[in-house]
Amino acid sequence: MLVCLLLASATSYSLGFSLMEKEIVVVNADKQKCREICELLQGWDYSGTQLHTLSNLEEHIQKSACQVVIMDIDTVPIDNRAIRQLTLKNPGVYFLCLSEDRFHPELKEALCYHIYACIKKPVDPDELFYWLKSIDKNGAWSDDV
Repeated sequence: MLVCLLLASATSYSLGFSLMEKEIVVVNADKQKCREICELLQGWDYSGTQLHTLSNLEEHIQKSACQVVIMDIDTVPIDNRAIRQLTLKNPGVYFLCLSEDRFHPELKEALCYHIYACIKKPVDPDELFYWLKSIDKNGAWSDDV
């Protein structure tokens, strides 16, 4: 039922451009939630790839046209050092986090300096769409990146 509501919301948007050649990686240990976010992205003509652990993330970023990573930090264990390393090795990739908690004192450095946005769960399609449009306006989906 949640998927139906999310997809119904997604279909009301019009991007005006197609980003299917650019990839968004969704990292979430909960396979169902990961699939729901990818289906939401597909409704906006984004290409979403599901990963359920961080073990292959860096390799996947290097081998693909990944421009955005959406990580559920409640289901995938990660720390400041790991986020810092990922963002420094991949400067052209935007990192978004999903979490039920508003505050993550243990990730203060990462959230201040390395994460583009942290979105509160459950994911509000309007908010996610806003952040993706913001990334697009910053030029992430140009052919030069």
